[in-house]
Amino acid sequence: MSDGARARWRLIVRGIVQGVGFRPFVFGLARRLALAGHVGNDSGGVFIEVEGAPSALAAFLRELRANPPPLAMMDSIEVEAVPVRGESAFVIVESEARAEANTSISPDVCVCDDCLRELFDPADRRYRYPFINCTHCGPRFTIIQDIPYDRPLTTMSAFPMCPVCAREYHDPTDRRFHAQPVACPTCGPRVWFEAPGQPTLHDDDAIRAAQAALRDGWIVAVKGIGGFHLACDATNDAALCALRRRKGRGDKPFAVMVRDLAAARALAEMDDDQIALLTSKARPIVLLRRRPDAPLSELVAPGNAYVGLMLPYSPLHYLLLDDLTQPLVMTSGNLSDEPICKDNDEALRRLASLADGFLLHNRDIHMWCDDSVMRAFAGRTLPVRRSRGYAPFPIRLAQSVPALIAVGGELKATFCVARDRQAYLSQHIGDMENLETLQAFERALAHFVKLFRITPERVACDLHPGYLSTQWAERFAAEHNLPLVKVQHHHAHIAACLAEHGFAPDVDVIGVSFDGTGYGSDRAIWGGEVLVANCRTFTRVAQLKYVPLPGGDASIKRPYRAALAHLWVAGIPWDDDLPCVSACPPQERRALRQQLERGFNCPPTSSMGRLFDAVAALVGVRQTVTYEAQAAIELEALCDDAEQERYEWVTAPAADGGALLLDPAPMLRRMVDDLRAGVARQVIAARLHNTIAELIAQVSDHVRRQTGLNVVALSGGVFQNVQLLRRTLPRLRAAGFEVLMHHVVPPNDGGLALGQAAVGGWSGCL
Repeated sequence: MSDGARARWRLIVRGIVQGVGFRPFVFGLARRLALAGHVGNDSGGVFIEVEGAPSALAAFLRELRANPPPLAMMDSIEVEAVPVRGESAFVIVESEARAEANTSISPDVCVCDDCLRELFDPADRRYRYPFINCTHCGPRFTIIQDIPYDRPLTTMSAFPMCPVCAREYHDPTDRRFHAQPVACPTCGPRVWFEAPGQPTLHDDDAIRAAQAALRDGWIVAVKGIGGFHLACDATNDAALCALRRRKGRGDKPFAVMVRDLAAARALAEMDDDQIALLTSKARPIVLLRRRPDAPLSELVAPGNAYVGLMLPYSPLHYLLLDDLTQPLVMTSGNLSDEPICKDNDEALRRLASLADGFLLHNRDIHMWCDDSVMRAFAGRTLPVRRSRGYAPFPIRLAQSVPALIAVGGELKATFCVARDRQAYLSQHIGDMENLETLQAFERALAHFVKLFRITPERVACDLHPGYLSTQWAERFAAEHNLPLVKVQHHHAHIAACLAEHGFAPDVDVIGVSFDGTGYGSDRAIWGGEVLVANCRTFTRVAQLKYVPLPGGDASIKRPYRAALAHLWVAGIPWDDDLPCVSACPPQERRALRQQLERGFNCPPTSSMGRLFDAVAALVGVRQTVTYEAQAAIELEALCDDAEQERYEWVTAPAADGGALLLDPAPMLRRMVDDLRAGVARQVIAARLHNTIAELIAQVSDHVRRQTGLNVVALSGGVFQNVQLLRRTLPRLRAAGFEVLMHHVVPPNDGGLALGQAAVGGWSGCL
């Protein structure tokens, strides 16, 4: 409707449009175009009414779509004409809460350049203030208690604004307009340092005391945006040895924080894509190849050619690193296998045996969020752990799903809540192997259900009956009388890849799902699977030949056992000159042989992850591991990039006419020959990767001839291996395949919940 030369439109904008400067942007745009009306938040997004000349309204909509604020991500804009009111001003109105509506939440964002300049400007009133922020940066997800995103519904509600901060907050032309965490030294949170037997120090004295402690080799617990870090000097062997011993860390690598890009370049080799990822607003840990002369302790990442680097992302980090010349280890503030600490009292209790001192603050963390871990590959992001900086940004699905909960797997656990076309994958929860992590899972899930207004109509989980997540889903579904959809592990991997690429539910692809462990529909341990799959169903069309895994999980921690099993199946004698044989004590060797001959406690596995472990042990890279995939990671890092040769496999139909069997026995025989001929481990490692890449291409071509399918989806933890990807993608593309890989959610089990949500939402209930 219009009134002469005037018209009025009502717009509903959905997506990440709260806490990102959207309302001041709309305010400024409307004022520039001489439009009247209002803008406000509600639980579903942002509502706008604009009134003025039709040409100005059209310009408003064009600009809104083309140039939204940098942190905004719009899913949709609904526009309708409404009666003209004859208003002359444009205003920002109070937020409205609607019980049934939901909106997306911005992840936490690193401190922006403008705030960083103010942080180190002695003339600025927020000089060296550890909680400086504005509309374009700072905490979001970790401080939000409910929507709409306004200060009273965040942990900043405990800090009434001083008159100066209040003026900034209410001024639509100010960079801090409606920046919910806005604060200053007069009215905001404070930081302090405490250590046994020492006086408590506050503010800048606290930061300088923490720096001195780190220089002296202390381990300091540092409260950040999403939880606590345990920090120490990354060049100090004694500090790192103590940290590993206290934390129960084994050889698992530590992340390292450096003050700037120049410091990062001194530690690792990096290309433009890796630099872009390292300096992105999300500020993840980025896995980079370590420089041989890097001034880092070997205890940062024992036996590992890569180092996980990150840049500071909070003002407190910048202040802590400002006068330090050494890089800092920044690892999760917890005992191994426990959830990260987020509260002061909890940290002082749980981390007392780990830390020598505590750098604390009184801005509460409502929802913990661990650091994200990423790799860069072929110009794109390859997620390893999707958490701070990315969660809870939604994945938009091809079609709507009923409201549901998908609980994920066991290792690298995440969950997913979904409704309509939005799937919200949680931050990294941890390994669901103990009660503490299960309780953390329950708390985070309750928060997501509240934030995103999920009233579940069904529940999805893994097939594995022993997973704590599966058992929780069974109880929850029974208690609430909800349908339970159990999704096969490797089908969920492929469905996750399809969902993130926006595939419709019934579109079939060739799915290559390679990982360490997944419960098969035949109750065997799967992990080397080729499927014809969509987001409802799958058919297993090829698999690694089953190999007995003596002792089950015991072989995962002792790769030499997997190697001996593979040798036994391949008919290769256990001669003492083979590293995996000599690594196994004679008594254990005899017991293993009896197990294999009798089939006692030897679950069959088709796992590609276990094959990589076996080869690592066979060639003497790694016989025992202290963290998941350690052997495969070290084998990947050995690869000789110049090596082009590969080994042969046997592929044959199964005796029952089922899936094509992929038998590595010929490859293992050639490897043993190479080993005895003195061929370098680097060459053997490269030949293994070449072989697997060629196998993927050949099997995909075989399936294409049978089905006509031309899209290959690569998923599962094995596809974190960039050496394998570098060899696989060119082969598939040269053969004319379209290749899908993960860029939004991890290929490992951290992405399972998304696949479960897709299958659970789009398939019938079991």
